[in-house]
Amino acid sequence: MLSRVEKIQKRVFDLLLSIIGIVLTWWIILLAWMIASIETRGNGMFSQKRVGKKGKLFRVFKIKTMKDIPGINTTVTTNRDARITTSGAFFRKTKIDELPQLFNVLLGTMSFVGARPDVPGFADQLEGEDRVILELAPGITGPSSLRYKDEEALLAKQKDPEKYNKEVIWPDKVQINKAYIKDWSLKKDVEYIIKTIIG
Repeated sequence: MLSRVEKIQKRVFDLLLSIIGIVLTWWIILLAWMIASIETRGNGMFSQKRVGKKGKLFRVFKIKTMKDIPGINTTVTTNRDARITTSGAFFRKTKIDELPQLFNVLLGTMSFVGARPDVPGFADQLEGEDRVILELAPGITGPSSLRYKDEEALLAKQKDPEKYNKEVIWPDKVQINKAYIKDWSLKKDVEYIIKTIIG
C-alpha cells in the first residue's frame, strides 16, 4: 500500500503530466473528435461509467471508434470488428482514442498508471485483500494493460470469451495489479508510460 507521501508524489506527477499532455495534444483530440463525429454520424466523444477509486463510479472519456449497427450485440467480441470505423481502427492503433482520458487524469478520476477502469461487475465485486486495487485511481496504462495489450485478439480465439475473461484474464489482472501497488515507485510508473508509448 502506498504511503501518504507516495500518493502525493503520484498525484503531482499525474497533474503535471496531464497538463503538459493536454497542452500538446488538444488539437489532435479536437480533430479526432470531429472526424469520429462525421464517420459515426453522432457525437464522436464516447463516455461510459466505470468503477474508480474506492469503488465509486465515474465517466471515462474516449474518442468514439465504433458505429452502431442494428442487430449486432455490442457485448459480442466476435462482432466487434464489424463496428470499428476506418478512423477508429487508426485511432486505436495509435492510441489517439485514449487521449481524452488526459482530462480524467487532470480531474483526478484516473491516473496515468494503474489498473484499467472496468465496467461495473468486476472491480466493484472485489473482496478481501483484493480490494486494495480500489485504493488508487484506475490508470490509462499499467502492468496488466501491457500484459494484455492484445486482449481483444486473445478473446476472439476463445469459444466462450466472457467465461475466459472471467476465469482466466480477470483473476490474473487482479494479481498483477496487486503486485503493482505493493511494489509501487514513481520510476516504475515512468517506465510503464514509456513502454506504452513505444508499443
